[in-house]
Amino acid sequence: MIVRTLETKPPDATHWSSRRMARASGLSVSTVQWIWRTFSLQPRRLETFKLSNNLDFVAKVRGVVGLYVAPPERAIVLCVDEKPQI
Repeated sequence: MIVRTLETKPPDATHWSSRRMARASGLSVSTVQWIWRTFSLQPRRLETFKLSNNLDFVAKVRGVVGLYVAPPERAIVLCVDEKPQI
C-alpha cells in the first residue's frame, strides 16, 4: 500500500483518498489512515506548483506586489480568488 500511495495514481483522480485506497487494497479506511499517519504520507499535498501561462501574468504580479510593498496612502488591498463554485 505504501508503494502504491507513493508511486501510482488512481485511474480517474490526481491522488489517492483514504476511501479509494481502502477499496483498492482491501483494508479498512481507518487502517489506511493509520498507516499514512504512521509513515507521514500525505498524498493530497503537491510537491510542485504550476505557473500561470497568462500573457499578462508578470504585469499582474508586479501590480499586486507593488501595492503591498508601497501602498498608496490610506489604501486598502483586497484579494479575490476566482472560484466558479462560489
